[in-house]
Amino acid sequence: MSIPRVIIAGLNGGSGKTIVSLGLCRAWTRAGRNVKPFKKGPDYIDARWLALATGNPATNLDPYLVSAQVMRSLFVTAGKGYDGAVIEGNRGLYDGKDVTGSCSTAEVARQLDTPVVLVMNCTKMTRTAAALVGGMAAFEPDLNLAGVVLNQTANERHRGVLRAAIEQYTDVPVLGALPRMRSNPIPERHMGLWSDTEMHDSRSPLDAVADFLCDNADVERIWQIARQVPAADSALIPDLWDMLPADAAAGPVRIGYVRDAALWFYYEENLEALRRAGAELVELTLLDDAPWPELHGLYLGGGFPETLAERLSANIAARARVKSLSEAGMPVYAECGGFMYLGRTLRYGGVEYPMADVFPVCTTVHERPQGLGYVEARVVEDNPFHATGTRVRGHEFHYSRAVAYEGESVRHAFRMERGEGMGEDADGMIVRNTFAGYTHLFAPGEPHWAVNFVRAAARYRDAEAD
Repeated sequence: MSIPRVIIAGLNGGSGKTIVSLGLCRAWTRAGRNVKPFKKGPDYIDARWLALATGNPATNLDPYLVSAQVMRSLFVTAGKGYDGAVIEGNRGLYDGKDVTGSCSTAEVARQLDTPVVLVMNCTKMTRTAAALVGGMAAFEPDLNLAGVVLNQTANERHRGVLRAAIEQYTDVPVLGALPRMRSNPIPERHMGLWSDTEMHDSRSPLDAVADFLCDNADVERIWQIARQVPAADSALIPDLWDMLPADAAAGPVRIGYVRDAALWFYYEENLEALRRAGAELVELTLLDDAPWPELHGLYLGGGFPETLAERLSANIAARARVKSLSEAGMPVYAECGGFMYLGRTLRYGGVEYPMADVFPVCTTVHERPQGLGYVEARVVEDNPFHATGTRVRGHEFHYSRAVAYEGESVRHAFRMERGEGMGEDADGMIVRNTFAGYTHLFAPGEPHWAVNFVRAAARYRDAEAD
């Protein structure tokens, strides 16, 4: 793990770590470095922007979803061949899922032996900033807090007082002092940043963020910090894919996955796990009625189906095709936004839109989150993807809630032990060989999923051939 690396962490959520992470990725890339971006925690949108900033795919790291051994293997495997790595943290540096800080950004920093640059919002703060920085540096002494970037500073006098106080009372260097941005080049919405598919020019705001950071922070000094990592023999850490099961089906198995402006929440590791298990993947869209090739399985990821509900609903041919494939017994796996598409209707902005009608439910988008955070579930119903009795870990972030139509019954494969799911301790709606729920899973942490999916696709393929 000798790759130069740094974690950009926040004093708290909303501190500005995403702006600093994107700016740093873009600035280092423009300087000719081949940068690998990582995002701590379950996240699709920030990871997408990090990938755009570098031109390289982003990889998620999360101690809740994978073991320490798997995370180290994931980091080394994903980081091979790059000049350096930027890891964007989440929430506050020491914030985890419990009082001990388990699964925090700090835990990732320790497991990967990575220096941390802290971003803190300094609005209406001067000398207190030094107390906060000193406390953060001393809170867990085995953490390498290598520097701080001051954000939301008012003027030169404010920046001078902040810098002097931190330098006098702590040993933590100030690496930058960012003035207030007049406007965020990358606008936000209820689930975070906009996706790049909703902006006409996604490169321009990233260059603006990089210019802003270069004008107000020492990006080359941060590079030198990233290079000062302990030497380690990466050869002693196994390749991620050597650790996970591979069970290629006999003959070709083709699984389609929808990636368009409506559904695009996919971990690349999930797709790679399917390939390693023996699937040929085909990228599809639900936004036009172009014919699909012969398929043996279908994967519908998350996304923003509500913002394109009118187009999805108007594509009657695609809705009928998906329903027909499910009714024919094809294995279909859907997460969150994909589940919303499989419902009978989707209600958004006071309008109810017909969907694929695989499940007799209406999903309604609310103003506040209906499920947010880590998930753990026990499998209580047979389905092709998760064996009964298995415990599955994942995450959820959804503003919609599903309600079955009167007189209709539904079955759930998951009994929730942590998280909200579909309410009443249930998630993972099932019918025939179709599974759909609000839980997003990460294949390196649930290695059975890809193998079971491909096996189910092979069974469907063979049954269709008979």
